[in-house]
Amino acid sequence: MPGSIETSVDGSIATVRIVNPGKLNAVDLGMWQQLAATIAALAADDALRCVILRGDGIAAFAAGGDLEEFLTARDTVDKAMHYHGCVGRALKAIADCPQPTIAMIHGPCIGGGLEIAGQCDLRIAGESAKFGAPINRAGFSMYPEEMAGLLRLAGPAVVLEILLEGRILSAAEALQKGLLTRVVPDAQLADEVAAAARRIGDGAPLVARWHKQWARRLQHDVPLGEDELRASFAFLATEDYQEGLAAFLEKRKPVFKGR
Repeated sequence: MPGSIETSVDGSIATVRIVNPGKLNAVDLGMWQQLAATIAALAADDALRCVILRGDGIAAFAAGGDLEEFLTARDTVDKAMHYHGCVGRALKAIADCPQPTIAMIHGPCIGGGLEIAGQCDLRIAGESAKFGAPINRAGFSMYPEEMAGLLRLAGPAVVLEILLEGRILSAAEALQKGLLTRVVPDAQLADEVAAAARRIGDGAPLVARWHKQWARRLQHDVPLGEDELRASFAFLATEDYQEGLAAFLEKRKPVFKGR
């Protein structure tokens, strides 16, 4: 049976589940396509303030791509280019999502799962989670456009260690190497992710989007132009800015509306 991508929404928080029972939520071609479409649809919903990505259940986040279908879906260069084009569109959709994203990581987060988590803004893992991409043992290399996301996250030294050794990292080691935001006891993971999503949701949503935009822009080795610097003050024209100032002065919690 093919896997699926399932979505639920609770108020302003969306949760996207990677579902592939019996295969530790391994991601097949159809799931990559569904993931791209799902994230694109959520990105267009201005009422949402945070998107959580997780594996179904607590056994795994995602144990990579579904290797069984590689015999048919990636067995020629043309098929492989199509397959990884679908992967790339899904990963780009996550990276480009205007709402802040959180990867909630139980269990194995391997290969394609690590690529998905690496595109999220925050990665919060349970202490028993595992990370890596042991594809050197399967005889294939990571697609360059997919490697790029991990390079931006953790740098070449960490990525080459993962790929050349094929070693599986503990959550503690992944945190130390910069792959994770934080690690909590497994039993506290759901509560910690929910609390992080609430903190994001309590903030001004336009500000969250601008912070994501500037964090990406500042990674380019090109100085900001005068127009860009002026644009960084766009918040001055928002109702949320006025609300935030008023709430601070009145010593109350602000109510942001995203405008």
